[in-house]
Amino acid sequence: MPVSDKVRGFMEQGGWIRRMFEAGITLKAQHGEDNVFDLSLGNPVVEPPEEFRRELRRLAENPIKGMHRYMPNNGYLETRQAVADGLKAETGIPFSAGNIVMTCGAAAAINVVLKTILNPGEEVILLSPYFVEYGYYVDNHSGVAVVVGTGEDFQPDMAAIEAAITPKTRAIIINSPNNPSGVIYSADCLRTLGELLNRKQREHGSEIFIISDEPYRRIIYDGLSYPQVFPHYENTIVVNSHAKDLALPGERIGYMAVNPAYPHREELSNGLTFCNRTLGFVNAPALMQHIVRALQGVSVDIAEYQQKRDFLYTRLTGMGYSVVKPQGAFYLFPKSPIEDDAAFVDTLQERLVLTVPGRGFGMPGYFRISYCLEDRVLEGAMGGFARAIEQVGKSLHYH
Repeated sequence: MPVSDKVRGFMEQGGWIRRMFEAGITLKAQHGEDNVFDLSLGNPVVEPPEEFRRELRRLAENPIKGMHRYMPNNGYLETRQAVADGLKAETGIPFSAGNIVMTCGAAAAINVVLKTILNPGEEVILLSPYFVEYGYYVDNHSGVAVVVGTGEDFQPDMAAIEAAITPKTRAIIINSPNNPSGVIYSADCLRTLGELLNRKQREHGSEIFIISDEPYRRIIYDGLSYPQVFPHYENTIVVNSHAKDLALPGERIGYMAVNPAYPHREELSNGLTFCNRTLGFVNAPALMQHIVRALQGVSVDIAEYQQKRDFLYTRLTGMGYSVVKPQGAFYLFPKSPIEDDAAFVDTLQERLVLTVPGRGFGMPGYFRISYCLEDRVLEGAMGGFARAIEQVGKSLHYH
């Protein structure tokens, strides 16, 4: 057999998002593209901002000599300094280029971090619901994923986290705004988490990292400001990408930022740079590094996403779906009207509406809707949502 037993098992267990996306391709071929409403994949349909196109044109028309050659494995100094300057302006913390490693997106960055910090058998806490690939990333680097549930509002449960921490705990991955729930972890939450981890480090004589995955950091609503984790915990590594804020998911450009307050920051940054190379990423794409250097304060139009959120939230709760209102990202995570979330997703699929079951995010009983889509797709899906909840004969009211 060409595929290992472990990988075959992973392929059978997971891959819900891609599975639904591929089902959409088949259904569109059968029923016509305009009659299938694919809300399964977080693949933004909005175009990158004008500033991106301007930078791209400028570089195409006035190329820099050697701009496609190798550079240091941690990225161009000028780009790392631009990222550091942006973080310094956002946080008030004195970031420098030495704290930054440019990466092939956030997914690569998480793998690099885990490769750098994990010894075999060490544990990484994941807060459900979570982006399911996290579990595979932990396994990639001989770690053990420990899944910890959150509250009904999807906020971290500190007692549950404390109970899950052992002498083998090496890291906790947090993702705020969260995929799939859209919730944001408050400054008070992050402060409490930092205090808890400091206490457990002293208790076990260990070192525990927060890995904060922040690709949706600039996609937040209702005038909220983003709560930064850096001020609340020294052992913090932030990973980020420009897939969402600049609508560049296919370009694979992101970075890792080590907290300047972390005492061993230089050794950690060197380890991240080494693993960025030896995992085969080598360096982040050169052209994108040149472009995003000038775009650190730029993002897509967030108001457009907020309008889509408001439309979906109002319509779905009006039908009887129970939904925690997202504060950011571009997903809703309603409770399934029946216990079997996969069965309800099948019911929606019969009505040509594609979503992803909550079990694909470590939380059965829910399902994820992506709304980074054209309005006609969201509007067209409403009939299917209404008929599906009507069919199952339940109406769960929002509370």
